[in-house]
Amino acid sequence: MREQKLLEVKNLSIYFNTEKGQLTAVDQLSFSVQRGETVGLVGESGCGKSVTSESILRLHDERKTGYEGEILFKGKDLLKVPTKEMLNIRGNEVSMIFQDPMSSLNPVLTIGHQIAESIRKHQKLSKEKAYEKVIDLLRLTGIPSPEKRAHEYPHKLSGGMRQRVMIALALACEPELLIADEPTTALDVTTQAQILELIQDLKERYNMGTLLITHDLSVVAEVCSRVIVMYLGQIIEEADVPSLFSNPLHPYTRGLLKSIPKMDGDRSQKLHVIPGKVPSLQQIPNGCRFADRCEYATEICRIKDPEMTEVSTTHRVKCWNFENIPHEGVEQYA
Repeated sequence: MREQKLLEVKNLSIYFNTEKGQLTAVDQLSFSVQRGETVGLVGESGCGKSVTSESILRLHDERKTGYEGEILFKGKDLLKVPTKEMLNIRGNEVSMIFQDPMSSLNPVLTIGHQIAESIRKHQKLSKEKAYEKVIDLLRLTGIPSPEKRAHEYPHKLSGGMRQRVMIALALACEPELLIADEPTTALDVTTQAQILELIQDLKERYNMGTLLITHDLSVVAEVCSRVIVMYLGQIIEEADVPSLFSNPLHPYTRGLLKSIPKMDGDRSQKLHVIPGKVPSLQQIPNGCRFADRCEYATEICRIKDPEMTEVSTTHRVKCWNFENIPHEGVEQYA
């Protein structure tokens, strides 16, 4: 029997009620995450990546937020579970690493207290047992002198150490699904590599499914098995990593890949720039949302939104003209 998907998002749309009316931040998203795999969710700032990840945990003010579709975790629709049950799922079965530790960690509580609080809430351990687990988690995430660090406040730690604390907090209850929202933002290159390696090692240790939110395609190439590309609230391409990097089909994906600096490139040449800018959510265009920025757009692109096309069992794309786009030079992205 085929194994059930750990996370399956089906036709998810997310609306926000604002003073300027209802805004559609995410439109008809469908994707899945299996146990033990890392899926990358990429796109420019404002494309809906973080809104999607936060909605899996229902972190938005639901008085001002509307949902359509399903978010199935182990077959259960998280959009329909009672709030009390959702509180037991958050941080326990599904955890999230947020991109800014300083705004996510409580500045007036020691890091040991914050991690122990989650352990005691979900695992009902005594204060002493919870503290022992805190030390083990800090040691596991590579924090030196964990017994000492557990008594320190977030502002006393470096950016890399705070991010490791966030990982320890996210893994405190050994979740089945880990959502990592830009976990290496604002870290130096060496620390970024260490954090990514740590997440990969822990994913294998716990056989977690991991959803990695990022705008950095080099990170995706390093740690992900599949990648989902978003633009203005929609998925516009999804593929296994080798296929996407060797044969990107959507003009937007190709533009993102061409924008990556090459170590052996000609430094006198300017980096590739995708023309135009992302429209606001108040001015979503008709037809393909990328049409005004696309050099291959035709009349139908500006009139009708393209359907998602299954190119192969591991590759799908939302574009009217992907078959007619010249593919010379694609090897440079691989």
